[in-house]
Amino acid sequence: MNNIWGQSEYIIRKKVFSVMGAKLHIYNSSEELVLFSQMKAFKLKEDIALYTDESMERELLRIKARKMIDLSATYDVYDSETGESLGALRRKGLKSIVKDEWVILDTRDNEIGFIKEDSVFMALLRRVITLIPQKYNVEIGGTVIPAFRQNFNPFVTKIIADFSEDRKGVLDRRMGLAAAVLLCAIEGKQD
Repeated sequence: MNNIWGQSEYIIRKKVFSVMGAKLHIYNSSEELVLFSQMKAFKLKEDIALYTDESMERELLRIKARKMIDLSATYDVYDSETGESLGALRRKGLKSIVKDEWVILDTRDNEIGFIKEDSVFMALLRRVITLIPQKYNVEIGGTVIPAFRQNFNPFVTKIIADFSEDRKGVLDRRMGLAAAVLLCAIEGKQD
């Protein structure tokens, strides 16, 4: 298998209908499974683990909410193999009602970047016409990267995480994938 964190593009698929909770499959650009998550249904406090495959024997990444049910929730991201804290992602509560927006935090909770829906007009239009897929840009280190785009499918949420324009590797791919998973899991719940 190729280096999981060295890819420039990932495809995140979440099956909507599942009694036991949502299943996330993350593929590389060659459509090889590189990560898998089984998210439990009806959780008050998100705790998402990403594994190398469906056997769930080797955990690589963990995303944990700091609090239960919080409009401006903060999610800590950890490398499961080393225990290293990678930073956090915080949803901009009330701002996200009109246009989805997240803050990227370093390990000391300092703001280092943002993830924002592409435009206010399109965001408002999407609130009315849910068939219009969402698009997000990452703003980090003075660079804007059009990194996340959603494909519309009523049965499977699919997000393409494209980091090809981040040639300098400003955004840690683990944080980028954690963001894509949250966009798929959390933002997908509001539709």
